[in-house]
Amino acid sequence: MKSIELIKSYFLENRLRIVVGLLCLIAVDFLQLIIPRIMKLAIDDLALFRADTKKLAIYALYIVGIALLMAVFRYLWRKYLIGTSRAVEEGLRNKLFSHIQSLSSPYFDKTKTGDIMAHATNDIMHIRMAIGMGMVALTDAVVLGAASIGFMLYINKTLTLFALIPMPFIAFGAKFFSKKMHRLYDSVQASFSELTETVREQFAGIQVVKAYTMEKEESRLVEKRSKDYVKENLKLVKITGFFFPMMLLFSNISMVIVLFLGGRQTIYSTITPGDFVAFINYLALITWPMMAMGWVTNLVQRGKASLDRINRIMETTPEIFDKSDAKPINISAAEIAFKDVMFSYKDGANPVLSGINIKIGKGRILGIAGPPGSGKTTLAGLIPRLYDVSGGQILINGDDIRLIRLHDLRKSISFMPQEPFLFDGTIRENIALGTEDIKESDLEEVMEKASLFETVKSFPAGIDTIVGEKGIVLSGGQKQRIALARALLADSPILILDDPVSQVDVETGLAIINNIKSMQEKKTIIIVSHRLSALCFADQIIVTDKGKIVESGNHEQLMKLGKYYADTYRMQEIEEELNAL
Repeated sequence: MKSIELIKSYFLENRLRIVVGLLCLIAVDFLQLIIPRIMKLAIDDLALFRADTKKLAIYALYIVGIALLMAVFRYLWRKYLIGTSRAVEEGLRNKLFSHIQSLSSPYFDKTKTGDIMAHATNDIMHIRMAIGMGMVALTDAVVLGAASIGFMLYINKTLTLFALIPMPFIAFGAKFFSKKMHRLYDSVQASFSELTETVREQFAGIQVVKAYTMEKEESRLVEKRSKDYVKENLKLVKITGFFFPMMLLFSNISMVIVLFLGGRQTIYSTITPGDFVAFINYLALITWPMMAMGWVTNLVQRGKASLDRINRIMETTPEIFDKSDAKPINISAAEIAFKDVMFSYKDGANPVLSGINIKIGKGRILGIAGPPGSGKTTLAGLIPRLYDVSGGQILINGDDIRLIRLHDLRKSISFMPQEPFLFDGTIRENIALGTEDIKESDLEEVMEKASLFETVKSFPAGIDTIVGEKGIVLSGGQKQRIALARALLADSPILILDDPVSQVDVETGLAIINNIKSMQEKKTIIIVSHRLSALCFADQIIVTDKGKIVESGNHEQLMKLGKYYADTYRMQEIEEELNAL
């Protein structure tokens, strides 16, 4: 029942619309109940030869008038009840998206994108159906069912009791099958998540698939996931496929009872022919509520399974969050210090970083080098708290970053990740990244600093060129420079660049590095790079290996040490000279 709390507020907000919608629905139900009474009068008049053309026309006009009223009220209940379910769908999707955005990086490390997509689409659709049509079917089942039984009792109590003999079997069947359906709906949704993730991954990596001629293999994988999804659905169909025909069977048994017993009573004049026809009409009306019980069970169980899945996400708390005593900051210059920092991606796992002690003065530049997998990127990601340290402290101007409001901390940092990500939009939109009222001169300035301006000018649409999904129309170097321009536009006091020149040529890389050097004294800068020529101007350079700092000093000092930094720098220097020939 905890899951219901997710949608309770929407019912309270829309209570007036729901009440109006339910009243209109009930009005439609009662109007339907009047038609059999009119039919009874018309048939009795015909049977007794009391009917004439005028009287039949009046009965017909009554039915037409009722039909028109039903159409108006049916429009209103659909507008208010189905409209409310759409409002719940929108609100729940927005709430889910906002909550997912608040979750920390570790959550996304272990959760598939396809699973999240399935929650945001299929699960929420099932919740919407359970609320909208579920509310309608339940109301019909109660109101129309109870009222029809009332009219049937008024006509003939004995016949009604016989007609209702199958009802307990329907109630028992609904209860028996509902638990099985709930469990199977959960499995179907989980299988749908797997299928969604597989399809998403194949299309996201379509260039790799084509390059390695993996079309057949990937098609087989999607086919397997699709078969698994169909298999789970077929398990469900075995239940629903038995459940709904069972409902119809018991309804038809009622009809057989009425035809036999009611027909005999009509022959013996216990009831009039009009009453007999009206009784059959009421029985037909009650057939829908009996079927609706099955449909409601189906919708509610599917919706509840989806709501439970959504609730599990909503109950997931961010691992990185503002503490109760977190304070706001507004810094123009930053001194950063690592004190005995240790970090592991999982509790109990071997540390990725250990014993990290660094101090970066205000307006200074720190370079980070080291072999692949040595912890460079992880170290840089700890400063904006993409992950939290497992031990030790990271301080900014003497304050532990865990005691600084997360929003303020990240606003103080311009971060360029190792893998530049571009959104499907224009170059302008990717650099601005939602920031409004940016001057054209500011955009041109950051593009100049990222050595991007001349490249963008060469495009027919210039800065308004559409980059495509993940920047597919651009080269790796162009994407990297757009990501750099984005980081520079933020103009934060702390600038973190993870491999900013790895995908550009030496000449362009040198121009970028010179532009970064010009920001010295204005920003505290941290640069992670495999290309050591991008670090040689730094005030301090550290070399990491197996999560530890193994070398530290400026360029000259490290060259004298003659270890990893010096060997790698000389090797890269020779490669650049050979490439220049």
